[in-house]
Amino acid sequence: MSINFDKFVPRPGLVNKQGRLPDPSELVCVEVPKVFDQCLIKRCLSYCEGHDTDSTDCELRSNPLDNPKIFVGCRDFKITLKSVEQIPILGKKGFKKIILCYVISFYADYIDCNAANKCEFFEINRQDVIGKFYCPDSIAQVSDDHINSDKSNECNKNIIKLEMVADALQGVITECNNKKYLDITLGYYIVVKCEITVQLLIPTYDYCPIPKEPCPPEPEENVCDKFNKSPVPKFYPEQNLKPLFPDSKPKPKTDEYEDEDEYEEQDGGNDYN
Repeated sequence: MSINFDKFVPRPGLVNKQGRLPDPSELVCVEVPKVFDQCLIKRCLSYCEGHDTDSTDCELRSNPLDNPKIFVGCRDFKITLKSVEQIPILGKKGFKKIILCYVISFYADYIDCNAANKCEFFEINRQDVIGKFYCPDSIAQVSDDHINSDKSNECNKNIIKLEMVADALQGVITECNNKKYLDITLGYYIVVKCEITVQLLIPTYDYCPIPKEPCPPEPEENVCDKFNKSPVPKFYPEQNLKPLFPDSKPKPKTDEYEDEDEYEEQDGGNDYN
């Protein structure tokens, strides 16, 4: 049974169970990028001279450094897609071989022998090949009023997009030919997506309401008062115990209960007094 619209405030949040939300007010056709295929690239790269491989890169060594002492970490990771080559696969309509050329850049921080904070800029050029990727061409031919905009030329094209999460796994200060360098071991994940702008039909609940003004400030509270109101902490860890009887009511799931099948809810279970 749906709830009354008068008691419902549309806002972002988790979707309740069926029957806890009112019926949508209308169906709306929206134009959004839709992901048709995606692929994960996972790499762990360390420095090595010569040609780049799936596990090495010659650009992961810094320029000669002046008395480096301690590696601190890396920050400000950024990925830039330089070029995409799409080669159709014969006999497989919509599937293509994708050749990606991209650049990953970041800063590496270190401390020198004078206790000064320094940083070094890294920029590595990579190429990856996806052998089979579903990236169909848009069927519809679109024309809009962006005459002097580059968007008018991209309406019919599929879009290749990269999303990256990266981290420096290790930084080692090495010495070669009486010069000191910083070698980085880089680990990253890249999700390659093929997107096409399409029209989707979605249910809506009217426009989002305007938030109340002003935004409430966070009240200041005395730290001792906050401590006195807080519950007493547990002195012992949770007991990860199994039910003694198969028809026992399952315990609430906690972080210790990782095996979902072990505590599957039993239909018609009874409590033991």
